Amino acid sequence: MDRLKAFRPDFVSVTYGAGGSTRAFTEEITMRIKSEAALEVMAHLTCVAQTKETVHGVLQRLEKAGVENVIALRGDQPQGQAEAAPVEDGFRHATDLIGHIRQNFQFGVAAACYPEGHTESPNLATDLEHTKLKVDRGAEFLITQLFYDNDDYFAFLERARPAGIDVPVIPGVLPILSTAQIRRFTALCGSKIPPSLDRQLEKFADDDDAVRELGVDYATRQVAELWEAGVPGVHFYALNRSYSVSKILTNLNLPGHSGQG
Repeated sequence: MDRLKAFRPDFVSVTYGAGGSTRAFTEEITMRIKSEAALEVMAHLTCVAQTKETVHGVLQRLEKAGVENVIALRGDQPQGQAEAAPVEDGFRHATDLIGHIRQNFQFGVAAACYPEGHTESPNLATDLEHTKLKVDRGAEFLITQLFYDNDDYFAFLERARPAGIDVPVIPGVLPILSTAQIRRFTALCGSKIPPSLDRQLEKFADDDDAVRELGVDYATRQVAELWEAGVPGVHFYALNRSYSVSKILTNLNLPGHSGQG
């Protein structure tokens, strides 16, 4: 945190484990960042496998601690459970959670979107309808799932704007750390690895240091293109590591804010 705050991020975010499994630790870290690091923080909040009462309690504690922003997510089902079925008296979708927050609190609210489509969506049109509903319920900006082909982000905007999704859409960038890691992540979230990048990953599959440097170079070029196109910011998935994000931001030397959470 100390290393990355030198780049003056607009906000930092803290994630939940599947089914809210790291809820207490996430709350603690979020509140410490707010009170000790003097950084704007956005708390992740998931609703799957949790009751409305539990989620409401988290929101009350965040509010009391002075946290002003949340990203409202359905979240992943706990390990060993195949479907994200709601618990009794729980929120079924992120849209339900967003509506509850808007009705009961004054948080700034973000939501997720998926340039290549959510893995559970039957098609891109249905996925876009769900995304539009998040905005209609009160999401003020969207953060994308990770992607490695910028054309997927631009194509999403071309679909989203005519559909009435007029809020800022912040691209999410995950610097590659290892070949095995990125193949696992993209398989889970349904993102594709462009063939040219995949060939390089295969070439250095047994050399994590080389892949990390490849990841820095690739993300630097990816973000430079996005920035040139006028994106409202960039959300880096830092995975609790500072090296790659620090190198990327140093390489870019962007004017004004060097990057977002």
